[in-house]
Amino acid sequence: MKKALLLLNMGGANSLADVEIFLKNMFNDPYILGIKNKFLRKFVAFMITKGRLKTAKHNYEQIGGKSPICELTAKLCDKISSLQNEFDAVDFAMNYTSPFAKDVLKKYENFGEIVLLPLYPHHSQTTITSSLDDFKKAKDELKIKAKILLCGPFYDDEIYNKIIISHINEAINNIDVSDVELIFSAHSLPQKIIDKGDVYEKHINEHVQILSKMIKDSGLNFKEINLAYQSRLGPVKWLEPSLNEILAKCKSKKALIYPLSFCIDNSETIFELVIEYAKIAKELNFSFYKVVWCPNFSDEFANFILQKVKTAKEINF
Repeated sequence: MKKALLLLNMGGANSLADVEIFLKNMFNDPYILGIKNKFLRKFVAFMITKGRLKTAKHNYEQIGGKSPICELTAKLCDKISSLQNEFDAVDFAMNYTSPFAKDVLKKYENFGEIVLLPLYPHHSQTTITSSLDDFKKAKDELKIKAKILLCGPFYDDEIYNKIIISHINEAINNIDVSDVELIFSAHSLPQKIIDKGDVYEKHINEHVQILSKMIKDSGLNFKEINLAYQSRLGPVKWLEPSLNEILAKCKSKKALIYPLSFCIDNSETIFELVIEYAKIAKELNFSFYKVVWCPNFSDEFANFILQKVKTAKEINF
């Protein structure tokens, strides 16, 4: 029986021509834009896309005209494949841009088992639920009969968190951090999504508590460790505090940023954190501002995934 490992993620524009596709698909997602009437949702998504397209393209131009997420994920798949493992294929599918789940699954129609690992450390309906729903639609349409197994969120996994701390250590490169503020920056969500029962904020808070203890136990003594949220959009109330607020309150003017919500670097880390917030830090006269890279295709992360898949459980759609 052939087995495949499929990594799931949101995706990002592979070119400037993809920016409109990405925005349109994202805002048409009922888990993102919770308008039940699909025709009204489609119209609202069209209007949001139209209003944001020019700015979004300009932002992508500043990072080379595309998101790095697909290229980095492909390298991660190659790294996993190069290690001794039980899979006949290691691949990935994206939610809003190619490679889409349906196109990827066509390659594995005759496989007997597919293990899914969503590349989101924390659970949210806007990420894991949405990706699994997209996968299910593709699976049903292609009439795939394979056994499906799923790996759950891993924010509380000790091995994963040791990778984060290792990368933080690499980023500071033995400098004195006693006057540096470590800021865990998480992608924000509208408060109304949390109020309806989404566990994302709970997972984020638990993750920061776990990491804070592990960091202190490791002997790293940052001046402060804080949580902030980034990427808010529109006039509704979002999770707080914002990264802008936390940076403005940073008295030492020294900050190390870790992108807590992401395993793979994307436009929201490369553009938003590395470029946009760096400008804000400069305006606030920061003497030190640095962003830690995501685990990406590091050896440690590839090995972690191969350990994590052993915990996968069969699911029935």
